[in-house]
This record gives sequence, C-alpha cells and structure tokens, in this order.
Amino acid sequence: MRTSPELRRKLISVAAVSAALLTAAPASVAVAQEAAPRPAAVPAAQTEAAPGIQAERLIVGYKSGATEAKSNKAAAADAESKAEKTGEDIDFQRRLGTGAALVELGTHPTRASVADVVAQYKADPQVAYVVPDRLNKPTAVTPNDTEYSKQWDLFESTAGMNVPGAWDTTTGSGVTVAVIDTGYVTHSDLAANIVGGYDFISDTAVSVDGNGRDSNPADPGDWYNDNECGQGIAASGSSWHGTHVAGTIAAATNNGKGVAGIAYGAKISPVRVLGKCGGYDSDIIDAITWASGGTVSGVPANTNVAKVINMSLGGGGACSSATQSAINGAVNRGTSVVVAAGNENQNVSNASPANCNNVISVAATNRAGSRASYSNYGSLVDISAPGGETRTSTANGILSTLNSGTKTPSSENYAYYQGTSMATPHVAGLVALMKSANSALTPAQIESAIKANARALPGTCSGGCGAGLADAAKTVQAVKGGTSTGTTFSSTTAVAIPDNGAAIESPISVTGRSGNAPSALQVGVDITHTYRGDLVIDLVAPDGSTYRLKSAASDSADNVNTTYTVNASGEVANGTWKLRVQDTAAQDTGTLNGWKLTF
Repeated sequence: MRTSPELRRKLISVAAVSAALLTAAPASVAVAQEAAPRPAAVPAAQTEAAPGIQAERLIVGYKSGATEAKSNKAAAADAESKAEKTGEDIDFQRRLGTGAALVELGTHPTRASVADVVAQYKADPQVAYVVPDRLNKPTAVTPNDTEYSKQWDLFESTAGMNVPGAWDTTTGSGVTVAVIDTGYVTHSDLAANIVGGYDFISDTAVSVDGNGRDSNPADPGDWYNDNECGQGIAASGSSWHGTHVAGTIAAATNNGKGVAGIAYGAKISPVRVLGKCGGYDSDIIDAITWASGGTVSGVPANTNVAKVINMSLGGGGACSSATQSAINGAVNRGTSVVVAAGNENQNVSNASPANCNNVISVAATNRAGSRASYSNYGSLVDISAPGGETRTSTANGILSTLNSGTKTPSSENYAYYQGTSMATPHVAGLVALMKSANSALTPAQIESAIKANARALPGTCSGGCGAGLADAAKTVQAVKGGTSTGTTFSSTTAVAIPDNGAAIESPISVTGRSGNAPSALQVGVDITHTYRGDLVIDLVAPDGSTYRLKSAASDSADNVNTTYTVNASGEVANGTWKLRVQDTAAQDTGTLNGWKLTF
C-alpha cells in the first residue's frame, strides 16, 4: 500500500490517538424536570413599574369604586388628562378581562418619559396599581435526552456555552452544516438530521472502502497498523470522528435518548475527506468548494448547500494559496468556515487551515474554563469553546454519538472525546443557530457577533485564546430579527491612511435616536489598501469607548470592504461616533473611502 504521511492531513483529535480520544459508553441517567412556577396570588405590585423601566404599554388597575374601573370612556379621558400633564402620548387601548386598562405610550418612549407617566398614575388615588405590559418568551426546557445531564459543555455555568438559553429563539432549523471529516456511521440519535453528502477521497489507499469518489459518505473505519502511517506511529482503532463531531452539532433532541445537539433543528451533510492516515489537501479543497455550492468537475451539483462548514482537521505549515482560494470561494458564496485550532500546544500560526484567513479558528477549553493543555493558541485564534480534558476524569470530555467498532462499524454508542476537534462543532452549531435566527447574516457579521458577545474565559489562557468563551444565548439574542431597523448614518468623506503612521479618524454624527445603540450595530467599512493585513480598525463610541473591528494580521489581500457587527448596547446612540484606522507597517498606503452605521 502506498503511504505518504508527510502529505496527508492528520485528524486533529488523534494527534495522540490513544491518549487524546478516550471512549466510554456511559449508563443512562434520568433528567429532572423543572418545577412548575407558582401562579401569582395577587396583582403585580406598583414597584414593578418603578422609575427607570423601559416599556411601550402599561397595565393600569383602578380601584373598584373608580369610574375608570368600569367605563372605557372614563379610562380614555383619564389617559388624555395624564398625557396633558406629562406631555407624553398616552392612549387607552382596551379593557382586560380583569377590568384593568391597557394604555399605550408613544413611539419609542424613553425610560424617563415612562417614569413620568408611571408617576402620574401612581399619584392618582383612584389607581390601585400600574405595571409594564411585559413581553414574555417561551421558557427554556431541559431536554429529555437521557445523557443530557452529562453534557456540561452545553449548560454548566462555569464553562458551558450557555446553549439552552439560545433554544428559546432558535434550534437551527433551515440550516445545513457540512461536516468535512471521516464521513458518517449510522446512528439512530443522529439519523433524522442527516442529509445527502459526498465521499471526496480519490485515493483508494486512503478511502478503505474499495473505491474512489462517490455519493456515499459512509465511514468504513480509519484504523491502521503499527508504522502504516509513518515510522514510529503506533496502531490505532477506528475513530468514527465525523460522527462524534456531527452529534455535537445536531444530534436529535427531546427524543428521550442519548445526547442533545447544539443546533438540533439543523441538518448535517457528511462530506468525507479523511480515511486511513488522514486526507489530502486536494480532496479537502474540492469538498470545501462543493459543500458551499461551488462546482467540482465530475461531481454532481450539491442539492444540500451548507451555510456552515465544520473542519475539525488540520496539519502543519502555512496556509497554502490553494486552500485559501477554496475558503475564500466558500465565504464569498455566503458560507462560514469553522476550523479547529489544533492539538499540538503550539502557536496556531503553524497549523493549517486554522491559520488561513476568512475562517473562524477555535481553541479548546476544559471544564474549568481554562485553555485545554493540548490546545493551540495565539493571535490567530478567534474564539474558544468547550473541547474537554480527560486527564483527571473521562467525564470531563465531550460526550457525543459514536460506534463501538474497533475497526469496522459495529453497534452504536456514545463516548467522551477531547480535542479542538470537539470545540469546533460547538461553534459551528452556534453559527447554525445564528443563521436560522437571521438568515441575512454574512460570514463576516457572524464572526464579528460571536466575538463581540463572547464572555471572558472563567479560567486561564496563556498565549491567546481569541475573544473569550463563546456564549450561544447572548450571541443569538444579539443577531435575531434582522441586522438593522433600517436607519443608516454614513460618511462619504475620503480620508488618506498614512503609511506606517498615526491613526486617522472619520466622524459620523448620530441624532434622533432614543436610548442606547443596538446589540447588533452594523458598521460598514470601505477601505482601499494594498495590504490590509497592516490595518487596525476601531469603532469609537461617543463616550470614547473603543471596539476593535480588525487587528493587524498576516493578510496580503487588498482592501477592506465588509460589515462588522458590534454589541454596542451599553452605549448611548446619539452623539459623534468615529472610525479609527491605523496602518501599522511600512510600504503600503490606502484610503478610507467611507463608512456607515446602521441601527
């Protein structure tokens, strides 16, 4: 058999297979159900409408002897009277079943104006109570999957990814995730979410299944003997790696068995590129192209185009121009590419494709929220996610779908693995949730929003772990319901960017807004530059707070023409916002052609 290990990609999570990928088939445990909340015994107290609340409607309860308690006309007249006293718009809407009156305030009332109206009603001796008409949402329900209690990575407050809170908004429906990996071995806890994929392994020595490329991405096993994948490399059983990754993203959920998937409403397209000893760049490049809707000669058109690609794979060295071209093509077609940072405990700059541009590079954290001992690190890491660490306990790994076969497929099971391979599908699942909640999001906006809404690592990280620990609930909340409300402020004044010089600033005056800026403020940037890797770009809020949009990096491409998403909910909307741009290295020049803010 021909072997060229120096040319073949190694599975990231099997850099040291016997140590890194520990398997176990845990016993099922029951999941306790949440207790039902007690109903309120009395109407809400007046203190619920204390000054400082934000509301567009109020519920006013009049005392039983008041005329307004029975007469809609009197309640409407009372609303008009209080409108005259406060100078605010107040309109009686209807009578509730309890007898209370529903009144509506003007468009986008401020906290101060709401407080004035509340104070007027509370001062009225005929009013029993006044409370905001609050918007309620479905309560997150603990899934009934039997092993869910062991999935600390989804829900634990210390270092979980806060996934259940995102399920109130979306479960990933309408989104396909391509898992470019070892293929898929049948599993009943995943089967309902599997759609058509493809086997891109062209070399039969790698494919093991006896043929080259075809439409069957089934995983026949990737086991190998001693020295078969290189001198000194010990034998290993089959990893069923792609199936484990797929289960983290979209295992069937609330089906009374097994584990829960992060985006369990999404679909998985298995795309096979890794077999015995790994997989070639050429096959991976074609897989990226095809999965994102591009054309590959000799391969049928993809009918399950993915808006998210998960690549829990990699090798050493710089990102090649060939791989970068495929990634750029996918992103230009609107597909986000999520890549494992690698398991070598080294700078990610030495791991490809995690060091490529236009990818979301993911480092791994352990159950305490620190960088896992094996995880790569560095300035090219974008975000961290739970990858587990099994040195002290197998249960501190990531539990997902697997197969018990040591070489060829046998019975389905579940097992704990560790690795940046396991961290990556957490982020790919989050991207699927985001695309489902807001289909208009671009890959650049998705990456920006994930970073902007991450929380600080609860543990430690030496070397750089990106923006922090990904937070599913916060990120989905920030992007849901569209990228803007349609109000745009812009600057078209061109400003030259001096070569390796001082930062330039371009101002935009925002007026007529009420309250704070949105949690998904869109910042559109149009810069002409001959080496954009030199550029550092910041958004400066009216109070001087800065938000890093782009750091300097090894990126030789021209120009910056993209939209960033910023969580600016802590900033007052009105005022002078600035875009700050600095060229940090010599020999290249550029111009800020213009930029815009969309609220």
